[in-house]
Amino acid sequence: MDKGWSEKNKEMQQFIGKEATFREGIEKLIAFRDDMFLQITQIVWNYPAEAFSLQPYAGADGYHSKTLAYSIWHIFRIEDIVAHEMIAGDTQVLFKEGFDKSIHSPIITTGNELSGDAIAEFSKQLDVKELYRYAQEVKKSSDQLLEQLEYADLKRKFGEGMKEKLAKTGCVSEDEEAAWLIDYWCGKDVRGLIKMPFSRHWVMHIEAMRRIKNRLCEIARKGVDPLAYCGLSCNHCFLGAWCGSCRSAYNACSNATISPDHRCPNEVCCTEKGFDGCYECELLESCEKGFYVPENDGANAAKAQSLYVRKYGKKAFFKVQDRLHKKFQFEKTQELLGQDIKEALRILEEN
Repeated sequence: MDKGWSEKNKEMQQFIGKEATFREGIEKLIAFRDDMFLQITQIVWNYPAEAFSLQPYAGADGYHSKTLAYSIWHIFRIEDIVAHEMIAGDTQVLFKEGFDKSIHSPIITTGNELSGDAIAEFSKQLDVKELYRYAQEVKKSSDQLLEQLEYADLKRKFGEGMKEKLAKTGCVSEDEEAAWLIDYWCGKDVRGLIKMPFSRHWVMHIEAMRRIKNRLCEIARKGVDPLAYCGLSCNHCFLGAWCGSCRSAYNACSNATISPDHRCPNEVCCTEKGFDGCYECELLESCEKGFYVPENDGANAAKAQSLYVRKYGKKAFFKVQDRLHKKFQFEKTQELLGQDIKEALRILEEN
């Protein structure tokens, strides 16, 4: 488990377990869920549609053997069922909001019964943007439910009647890989359910999603020029685990993520002009597009590196980057290069 997430989860569970700190524990849980959900948001809005049905770790033993789309579906189907059928006793978000139609899922179950190629085929059928909206609505409704809980509610248990109710919904497959879920959930009280579907279950599957997307980015970068259009080195960037580079379909560069079409202005400009990068443009020195906007802290650093590439070439540029990054971390290197363009060029030339 991610060390930071593990510590947050442990602290939150301790707070919830005591009446005096229960309300603060719920607040910590919701904040923790916000933090984790941001990871899902970044993946959904920055990766191509094909990414969500790929299994870079197919056949592996672990949650990372699934797909990104399956992981989202699985997390929020379980939470939707547990929150609404069991704790709240009302209608699941899947049916209440019509997501059973709009997502185009061939199943309404948790997906535990799926394996191997069946997971990939299932994932290909899903409308990922609608799936994301579903996840948002489930999270929203669950957060509201958590805020309404009282400490005394934690000890509420579920009997045979709940098992029968869950079985009748058809939301849990009768396959042996899934059927155990009903006994598992009904064997817990409300506090036990908060510990798993609402928190730890998220951690396990979102960590798996991060591992999947990291591998997809690695694959995307293979054979791709590691020099970004703006002059930054993708080989040394701190976003390496998130971004497949602006020369791939997995562009999660900071400038791309804030652009309406998720394309960095520098990339768009170079593509339109037929340039390999900004270093080929005669207007580079005065350019204020994309990474070069004056208010960007990294503008001078990016422009200086492009100027260096223009003067000395890519091979020399990557060598000096290797030497600089042996001395400093990426952020420190960019800070040093970002103070002044002439000074940045001097630093690059002397290393």
